[in-house]
Amino acid sequence: MASSGGSTTTVGDIEEDASQLLFPKEFENAETLLNSEVHMLLEHRKQQNESAEDEQELSEVFMKTLNYTARFSRFKNRETIASVRSVEGRFEDEELQQILDDIQTKRSFQY
Repeated sequence: MASSGGSTTTVGDIEEDASQLLFPKEFENAETLLNSEVHMLLEHRKQQNESAEDEQELSEVFMKTLNYTARFSRFKNRETIASVRSVEGRFEDEELQQILDDIQTKRSFQY
């Protein structure tokens, strides 16, 4: 059932509101995409549209999202994006923090 604001939905006792990061149960274990991955997908869609015989105008939201992901995409090529995904989850948080602390310590000795 939608509330009067139109942006929240109540399911059982839980009120869903994406603006408050309260998502439906289906999103609990969902994998997210990197901005770079989203940009790659949108760029592919744009190229498909441009090469189509009956090219359609892309929506303003599509273009804004494409521009946003272009601006904030950290990784530019497919191989780099795949490498980032392969490293993800390789280290536990504590182990990664120890590595970062060690790097910082070594840097402080160099200067």
